Amino acid sequence: MPDTEPNSLPDSPSQAPGAAREETPEQAQQHRLAVFRSAGRTLAHQSVDHTMAERLTALLADGAEVYDLDAFADIYGDGPVAELERRTAEELGFPAAVFFPTGTMAQQAALRCWAARTGDATVALHPLAHPEVHERQAFGQLSGLRTVHPTAEPRLPTADEVRDFDEPFGTLMLELPLRDAGYVLPSWDELVDVVEAARERDAVVHFDGARLWETTAHFGRPLREVAGLADSVYVSFYKTLGGLSGAVLVGPESLVAQARTWRHRYGGRLFQQFPAALSGLLGLRRELPELPSYVAHARVVAKAIHEGLAAAGVPWFRVHPEPPHTHQFQVWLPYDAEVLDAASLRQAEAGTCLFRRWSASPSGPAGLAVTEVTVNAPGLTWTAEDVRAAVADFVALLP
Repeated sequence: MPDTEPNSLPDSPSQAPGAAREETPEQAQQHRLAVFRSAGRTLAHQSVDHTMAERLTALLADGAEVYDLDAFADIYGDGPVAELERRTAEELGFPAAVFFPTGTMAQQAALRCWAARTGDATVALHPLAHPEVHERQAFGQLSGLRTVHPTAEPRLPTADEVRDFDEPFGTLMLELPLRDAGYVLPSWDELVDVVEAARERDAVVHFDGARLWETTAHFGRPLREVAGLADSVYVSFYKTLGGLSGAVLVGPESLVAQARTWRHRYGGRLFQQFPAALSGLLGLRRELPELPSYVAHARVVAKAIHEGLAAAGVPWFRVHPEPPHTHQFQVWLPYDAEVLDAASLRQAEAGTCLFRRWSASPSGPAGLAVTEVTVNAPGLTWTAEDVRAAVADFVALLP
């Protein structure tokens, strides 16, 4: 929920002297971003922490590492956009790739193409998957797709759940990691078995790999091997790699050609997208090689948060999963989200950004809240003792 801290400016000349005006949601968000950005210590830099001038300056300063900045800008997907498609296909081990302005659009195109090929418009996926929770029923409203759920457990489906599911489906869609369940992943053997179970049913397999980049440490397999289990994969460039926006769908050449047609129909064939493409290429070069170190240190941070909360005597808490499967994980505490938001903001104002935004428990009892913790480059400088001390300071700010 937005902050409602008072602002000293009156709403209008008729407002009583000394009365305070509440911040609008946009003002509250800008205030929070400014506070988090100014904190001297943080576990993660996020793209929203930077001003437009900073993002543009960085692209101009660093873009020549990945593309000739003296070349003409892209026109309808050539130039740097085509280069990002080529590089992504190469990283994931697929013959073809197509760039989309959003992942929502990329998966709409991919799954309706598979539906046409399989003759079955039913997609099996988790009820916590992104299209079910965050896309306003776009699959059904725009693409004529129907969704079914082999499991409602807060994890990916098992092979038996896929194999024995009592409804037919043409495509199995797996979100790796499953973000809303806590960035959770199956084991490698479990993932292989699930894919095989889908193929036994003559279904194709599509990976919602918005954050697939960060799964290799957990699986103990290179990115190509992970992606190669699926028939098609979507990846994002801003969620993990620090890009401005954009997504790429990889798959067989004929599927990608068909998806390009649907991209045009959906309004995704933009005239120029070079800033997003350059930032994606920079993410592949700079952030992708660092992800294993982020995942390893996230495990140190998560363990220290658990220890810090226990030492502080918090009556109930949960760090989930333990250890984290990626460089992102959840922390649950028995307080209202507004209380925890206020404590996070006060701690950041004092110079340390440990937690950011908290949300009320989506399905549990009132009085529980959850936050997502991300560890990237700046978090590598935190020792376990640093984390425990920051947790103690945070708990001291709670009522």
